[in-house]
Amino acid sequence: MRARDLIGFALGSLRGHGLRTSLTVVGVAIGVAAVVMLTSLGEGARRYVVGEFASLGSNLVIVLPGKTETVGQAPMVSAGTSDLTLEDAREVERRIMAIRRVAPVCVGTARAVHGSRGRETTVIGTTRPMLEVRSLRLQSGRYLPEGVTDAPICVLGAVLARELFAGDNPLGELIRVGGTRLRVIGVMEPRGTSVGLDLDEVIHLPVDTAMRMFDQSSLFRLLCEVRSPDEIEQAQQQILALLEERHGTQDVTAITQDAVLSTFDRVLGALTVALGLIAAISLAVAGIGIMNVMLVDVSERTHEIGLLKALGVTERQLLSAFLLEAAIISAIGGVFGLLFGMGAGQIVQIAVPALPVRPPLWAVVAAIAVSSSVGMLFGFLPARRAMRLDPVDALTRQVR
Repeated sequence: MRARDLIGFALGSLRGHGLRTSLTVVGVAIGVAAVVMLTSLGEGARRYVVGEFASLGSNLVIVLPGKTETVGQAPMVSAGTSDLTLEDAREVERRIMAIRRVAPVCVGTARAVHGSRGRETTVIGTTRPMLEVRSLRLQSGRYLPEGVTDAPICVLGAVLARELFAGDNPLGELIRVGGTRLRVIGVMEPRGTSVGLDLDEVIHLPVDTAMRMFDQSSLFRLLCEVRSPDEIEQAQQQILALLEERHGTQDVTAITQDAVLSTFDRVLGALTVALGLIAAISLAVAGIGIMNVMLVDVSERTHEIGLLKALGVTERQLLSAFLLEAAIISAIGGVFGLLFGMGAGQIVQIAVPALPVRPPLWAVVAAIAVSSSVGMLFGFLPARRAMRLDPVDALTRQVR
């Protein structure tokens, strides 16, 4: 029995039971599509989160007031015994050679008003290094001064400038933020949302002005840009040692951007794998469907199997024919499932442009490989049953 005959035998059986074959193919396709779709969503979430943290800047050490402690079962940041001050920021930048620049950050919310227009917005108090640390760009005007200063000036996000000034040029105009009159000296280039904050809807103030406005004595964060990736860990330890020396105790937390990225990458990578495994259960169900189809096929073709064996077809060739039939079903279902899963991912991509929905290569390869393996695995029992039929019995009676 030649290879062409084996293929013809398998295809003839599939054509002879078109509805049953189609339903089995649909079952396999749904399983593969589920694997591709769920892993695409998991991978998209991972890429999105990693991209968001990468947009913070490069080579960053982020200093937070309060020391990370483990209380009970969940880690938490305890209240600091000392404030994280502007003087701390100056000393970190001055004394730690691995640090290129430091951007102190103070955050609050206030109502911004110009004429009859106003809205609640986020206010960020900082200094000029924020522009380089966060890779921000100006659309017009200028940014905040280089040093720490208490000046009645501000820089507007692109959306906020458009809402408050309705398309007019805001440069040089006065606005009122939380009761304080500020002159607009610049407008930021559109940037979008970063780590949950829409940068196009914020106001940038000099850090001293913001701290006075919100009556704050401690900074929200210090963003420290390290000169090279090789010095990040060393800079982190030096920052902790310096601030412990200044405060008399270790009451701050320094986290590295790479540590945050790797943590989220591991968690979301594991989530993607888990979603793929959950979806793979549907492939097992599809495999049972293939086995049922093949068992019925063997029962209905008992006389044909007996005739083939009487004509000299070997057990190995007969086994190959039935396994090929199962493999064709699973392969066709796998291809349709892959196309459907990727198409559904594209629809989600169009609906949510910020989410990079793309299936990881390993998921695509694994889905096709598993679907093919499922067909072979669940098709083996019926094929083995057909192979073991006695030709005389097969010609004289139906297999029950």
